[in-house]
Amino acid sequence: MTESIYEAAGGADGMLRLADAWHQRVLADPVVSHAFSHGFREDHTERLGAYLGEALGGPQAFTGSMSTESDVVRMHSGQGREEEMDRLALVAWDEALSDCGLTDDPRLAATLHSYFADAIRRMGEHNDDSDTVPEGLPLEVWTWDSSGSAGSGS
Repeated sequence: MTESIYEAAGGADGMLRLADAWHQRVLADPVVSHAFSHGFREDHTERLGAYLGEALGGPQAFTGSMSTESDVVRMHSGQGREEEMDRLALVAWDEALSDCGLTDDPRLAATLHSYFADAIRRMGEHNDDSDTVPEGLPLEVWTWDSSGSAGSGS
């Protein structure tokens, strides 16, 4: 049996460390931090960790009890094109991977980079109008072959 990306990245604890490292880097960036200028939930890091865990092959902790993929996409939509913010968010992600020691394994680092780049792309699919986000979007589960598998569960 092949270890999931979630397991290779440290399981629930690893996801929480990565979510925290990324969030801290984003808040420190003058461009990307604009996304949080309206404020954010006190439990943002825990929710992000659960979301990442589920998306990387872990348990359904996010969609099972916290929220839906449609809600996540809707929250990130309707802002217009933000290419510089997206680019810098990916830079912050890669730096967070390094902060968490997740760049020691090149395959894991490349897979996590590809996952986040694709997540940015998917979140931008409705960048002009959040009202176009359909209900019932499946949370895509990322696999080692670097391709999302919509609704495949864990």
